[in-house]
Amino acid sequence: MKMYLSRTILDKLATVLFLGLIVAVPRVVLAQDHLVSPAQLQQAVSSATSARQLHEAQLKSFLAMKPMQKVMKSQGVDPHQVMNAVDQLSNAELARLAAQGQKAQQGFAAGTLGLGIFTLIGIIVVVAIVAAVFA
Repeated sequence: MKMYLSRTILDKLATVLFLGLIVAVPRVVLAQDHLVSPAQLQQAVSSATSARQLHEAQLKSFLAMKPMQKVMKSQGVDPHQVMNAVDQLSNAELARLAAQGQKAQQGFAAGTLGLGIFTLIGIIVVVAIVAAVFA
């Protein structure tokens, strides 16, 4: 019986020591195991937000051009609805369509892209926006 009591006391003592070690370990040591620091995470979120805002501005600039407005209206597409749909595109879709719009805009401005091809690219971009958002 005496051995049973000392075993119980040893178990309790070991439990108390174990819990004491857990509480005594500084939280800073435990926090250093992060794969990504909060500063890196903040930087990544900030970069993604900036890129999205840039792509939105580029695509909306393309869609706001007079030839694009004309094309949308002639096809029975509400330009305001398309502009609002830009906000609902995924980051990947937005980046891809903004790049296409920028390339078409630059080619049209430089005279290397005729109005017909520019209009065709515009129609493709508008269809892609409408399909991505309203499908």
